[in-house]
Amino acid sequence: MLPSENRLRRRQDFSTAVKRGRRAGKPLLVVHLDREGGRPGPTDRESDCGPHAAEGLPSARAGFVVSKAVGSAVVRNLVKRRLRHLVRERLPRLPAGSLIVVRALPQAGSASYIDLEHDLDAALRRLLRAEPTGSAPTGAGR
Repeated sequence: MLPSENRLRRRQDFSTAVKRGRRAGKPLLVVHLDREGGRPGPTDRESDCGPHAAEGLPSARAGFVVSKAVGSAVVRNLVKRRLRHLVRERLPRLPAGSLIVVRALPQAGSASYIDLEHDLDAALRRLLRAEPTGSAPTGAGR
């Protein structure tokens, strides 16, 4: 189970991660990562939660999208449980305050745990290695 302070619940948070964040697609899933996060305001309950609360930074939060194209309800729930477990282990590696949305593709329904793990790790490596959105490399064009 993913701790409460690490879950995305609001549609706005999902939209923020998908629209503003970077995307990495793999055969079984697509991962959207917004390093900036939603920048919760002072009225947001979750701004004081999580391991980064002492520094004033919210925890990384994750959400999952598993559509009916993945399979029956039993298969979709299995995929969600596997993805939640995999992401929970990787949350400490994500920047504080970041938002991550993992969208399962139809092939994820017949994939093994190891295959999901491989694709998630590859997508996260790609996203964490990339430059944050909006920043240009220093010294470019000189």
